[in-house]
Amino acid sequence: MPAEAGMGLVLLGLAVFFSLATWSEQPSTGAAAAPSVVARIVAGAGPGAKVLVVAGALPEEKAFSEAVAAGLENDGREVVAVVTGEPRDARVALEDLAKQGGPLEAIAVSALASGWLIFDELKADFPALGDPVLVTPQRQRGSNFLKRENLLNIANQIAVIAIMAIGMTLVILTGGIDLSVGSLLALAAVVATWLIREVAGGVEAGAIGMALSCAGGIVVCGALGLATGWMVTRHRIAPFLVTLALMLMASGAAYRLTSGESVYQVPESFTTLGRGTSLGLPNAVVLMLGLYAVAHLMMTRTVFGRYLYAVGGNRTAARLSGVPVERVVMSAYVLSALFAGLGGVVMASQLKSGSPTYGEMYELYVIAAVVVGGTSLSGGRGSMIGTLLGAFTIAVIQNGMNLMNVESYTQKIVLGAVILGAVWIDRARRAE
Repeated sequence: MPAEAGMGLVLLGLAVFFSLATWSEQPSTGAAAAPSVVARIVAGAGPGAKVLVVAGALPEEKAFSEAVAAGLENDGREVVAVVTGEPRDARVALEDLAKQGGPLEAIAVSALASGWLIFDELKADFPALGDPVLVTPQRQRGSNFLKRENLLNIANQIAVIAIMAIGMTLVILTGGIDLSVGSLLALAAVVATWLIREVAGGVEAGAIGMALSCAGGIVVCGALGLATGWMVTRHRIAPFLVTLALMLMASGAAYRLTSGESVYQVPESFTTLGRGTSLGLPNAVVLMLGLYAVAHLMMTRTVFGRYLYAVGGNRTAARLSGVPVERVVMSAYVLSALFAGLGGVVMASQLKSGSPTYGEMYELYVIAAVVVGGTSLSGGRGSMIGTLLGAFTIAVIQNGMNLMNVESYTQKIVLGAVILGAVWIDRARRAE
């Protein structure tokens, strides 16, 4: 069975396990919860009955309130007010209605708002409103893991690590390693936001200024990756040592540039890449999938892709066959640094700031994604599809354990065991 197929089955198995493990009774949310609420109010209150609709400030809460209000009005009930926000907003609305006088027949409350303490002593606090019935969405059984917002959250959270893992796959395929990607991520985020603040106009920066600033952060990382590749190929220094040194230097440079502070003076539009959506998916996820499609084609349809496998499989044979080994290895380190820089820009956009603390321990998660995805640490074997599946495997395990309220230290044990198992499987394959 191909490694990608095996990883796909493992990922599917994990999804099934966490879907069943997080199956529980939970209230309906969003517009889908509205019909049952409307039906119960209509059945218990006659035409012209006054109803208050209360929900939280989240998008699905607003969708619930709008759907309930529309349904009640269509059935001839009077919606006296629609409140979306915090408990204090509901209190203000109730006080206003109490001053106006006249009883309320019902209050339609979303699942989130139903837990607000203001509704516990409603009759005592607002006697002028009579004794309105509190109608909440009916509860149903379902999986927390399979909720659409949770699945999108998994993809969005793993996007940065998955993007960085593309470059790491190239390096490991050549038989190398890159420990500097986490620090390069922080450096790119800091340089990009610092340039926006100092050069492009800060919070007034335009799209071109932001784009050039982000490109500047990525180019800085690419230059450092070129230096890494040069020392590894021309001076024959072990990749572990070179990238370890670069990890410290890049982290120090990020702290020195900002004096250890975060850079947050950026426009609101800077978050479009990290927080915006396209085609119903987060922009970061769309970018990630597009990059993996291009990287897969590069690995399977181009000369450079074949060169990477050749260099990692047998460097001496590759050199004797005419493969430009040094140039291939150097390109791998440059691309790894560029992808780390891009990951830093995406994270800065997600968090609307740049900080030298970004990316801590990310190099370990990136390497784990590549190894779990089936790429051999000895080089010459692996694929982009496998790396993407490996990244999602780690994300699913972390998300599933969070939903099950597994302690963070136990999660580390589980993830360590998964990585160790992946390395053991790789060793067993090479021994065949």
